[in-house]
Amino acid sequence: MIPFVAMMVSLLLFRTLGFTGWEYVNDWVISLRFAVAVMFLVTASAHWGKRRPDLIAMIPPGIPNAPFMVTFTGLLEIAGAILVLIPATTALASTGLALMLIAMFPANVYAANRHLSLGGKPVTPIGQRTVLQIVFLAAVLMAGWLPPQG
Repeated sequence: MIPFVAMMVSLLLFRTLGFTGWEYVNDWVISLRFAVAVMFLVTASAHWGKRRPDLIAMIPPGIPNAPFMVTFTGLLEIAGAILVLIPATTALASTGLALMLIAMFPANVYAANRHLSLGGKPVTPIGQRTVLQIVFLAAVLMAGWLPPQG
């Protein structure tokens, strides 16, 4: 839920900054790109912090080298967060982030089915997580594929 809150709060913040004079973010698509970047940076931070062991536990047993996978996906999230902000790479980054969200969803299903925890709290139930995943996918794809509105 923290990534969702980070994305929504930062979207409101960037829209407010646009309304108050920062012309570059006075566009909802550009503001959404920044919000998506914030969301992925927040998510990536867990890959090396106190939640790292919980993320490693979420990797289904059939996937080899879970610690490496957690590190690798964290690096991909950081790269995607940066690249989604660069106009020349926005669409590519958006597509890559969307594919990563889809590829990582089975880990969320595994964690929900095994009643694992993340940061000492139960992982998001699968129904709610599915809705969040759809929201994240929509935001990432809109941020990357819609042209700025001006």
